[in-house]
Amino acid sequence: MPTKPSKTDRTDGTDQTDRIALTEDELREITGFAADCAARVLHLFERSLPADPRPREAIEAARAFAGGGRRTQALRMSGFAAFRAAREPAAPAAAAEAARAASHAAGAAFLHPLADAHQVKHILGAAAHAARARELAADGDPAVAADALAWARAHAPAAVITVLGRLPAAPAGGGQAGEYLRGLDGALRA
Repeated sequence: MPTKPSKTDRTDGTDQTDRIALTEDELREITGFAADCAARVLHLFERSLPADPRPREAIEAARAFAGGGRRTQALRMSGFAAFRAAREPAAPAAAAEAARAASHAAGAAFLHPLADAHQVKHILGAAAHAARARELAADGDPAVAADALAWARAHAPAAVITVLGRLPAAPAGGGQAGEYLRGLDGALRA
């Protein structure tokens, strides 16, 4: 969920020419999409760690913002909490990826209007980690991940595609979820 610092995060008043247009409505639509992607795999986390509410709380906070709520510190903290849930030693790999998807859902509300490839993770991170969670839950079956990514492509709202068009392509790295992120990014831009 944390993003790499950008050269535009300056306090010296210099021109910030690498900004993109980003409306609040677009931000809400993107966050709602991310929450929907993460919610599709929440059961994988809750089945393994039923007493841990952090991923659910992150998805609920993202949905509240998408529905017109405020972008608050509590929303940001719910994303960080879901990220920490992904690192629980008791979380099997699929559950950890589901928690990462929830973390990215809350993080989508904090997409920055910067022409930075890392911002693509805010838009598509929940979908990529949800696909990886489904794949791991299906004993590594890549067809299951492909189905999850197809669902994400079919359900991506106009704001996702529009804002992606303002950004550079997804960055390298991120393991298998990163591969899914780049593949989904490319498919949505095609």
